[in-house]
Amino acid sequence: MQFKDVIGQSAVKQRLIASVRENHVPHAQLFLGPAGCGKLPLALAYAQNILCPNRTETDSCGVCPTCQKMQKLVHPDLHFVVPTATTKKIKSNPESDLFMEEWREYVTQNQGYVDTSSWYTFLDVENKQGYMSVRDAASLLRKLSMKSYEGEYKIAIIWMAEKMRTDTANKLLKLLEEPPEKTVFLLIAEDAEELLATIKSRTALVKIPALDTASIEAALQQRYGCDQQQARDAAMISEGNWLTACQSFKDFEDHKFFFATFQQWMRLCFRAAYSELIDFSANIKTIGREKQKELLDYGLRIVRNSLLFNNKLAEIVMLPEDEKTFNSKFAPFVNPANIAQIAELFEEAIRHIERNGNAQIIFTDVSFKMIGLLKKK
Repeated sequence: MQFKDVIGQSAVKQRLIASVRENHVPHAQLFLGPAGCGKLPLALAYAQNILCPNRTETDSCGVCPTCQKMQKLVHPDLHFVVPTATTKKIKSNPESDLFMEEWREYVTQNQGYVDTSSWYTFLDVENKQGYMSVRDAASLLRKLSMKSYEGEYKIAIIWMAEKMRTDTANKLLKLLEEPPEKTVFLLIAEDAEELLATIKSRTALVKIPALDTASIEAALQQRYGCDQQQARDAAMISEGNWLTACQSFKDFEDHKFFFATFQQWMRLCFRAAYSELIDFSANIKTIGREKQKELLDYGLRIVRNSLLFNNKLAEIVMLPEDEKTFNSKFAPFVNPANIAQIAELFEEAIRHIERNGNAQIIFTDVSFKMIGLLKKK
């Protein structure tokens, strides 16, 4: 991957490019940032830039044999450690090396923009949580103890480093303290609190912010050919997360359905239209449990946004214009006297639906309670 393929993040790109150009590449770096900001694509572009023998002032060349291998993630001096779990294929002692074929396919398919949830789904680990075992650290130690095959450097990318078990992290710590010559460690994480303090103290922090709306909007138009309004709406909803933006674009019709349905629902509650609310709940029963939960979750987001409106923070509410207008008008009816009860009401309804409760009864109950809560001052 080249830097030109990475969405936004201009300041971070310039910093990474400068470190290579000036030959000041720290041996261990922690790429820390929220989901969907492009941590892995930046790390891959950085690694390719480091290894490329024909790099320019702004990027790797993209055409030499090294770049070709890097783009396929098969360069012999590029190593990965990723969280894994047992699957139907690997029934015991999972480790990264056993899943490299799947990892390369998964990352390539998603152009580097990945998350643990979809990775676990890709592997079909069912309900198990992925982790990095001490076997991963031992394997990495063996690989890095050897000389580089083709490039000047050996590069180890440790994706979602917070998934390391304590024994794994302690074994890796020895590598970070006494790194083999010309070795670069790129740790990628979203939750710094889950990392050992000793690991954090031995890495140079590369803080990566959420993506800006303009970059997401432009990338959606370029990659998916969507129109400007659709791209803008998806970018606004994403809160700087490229994965969320893509999902929002793909689920555009669903999102519009949730907005229109929630808007209708709340208007019926304002009017205390009991008979119409009973009919509304009967119709909601037909849309299926997953959509019922998503509608309630959408309502929770509207309630949270109302807090921002009420505290004069409307500029940070990321919604399409029509939804933002509705939310601003809804916000005055959400206040300290009812907000906790409204949130709990929606959350409890989600729990009941998950337990196969009768959706018509659940939504009727929520509706009648909302009539009273919206009048609280």
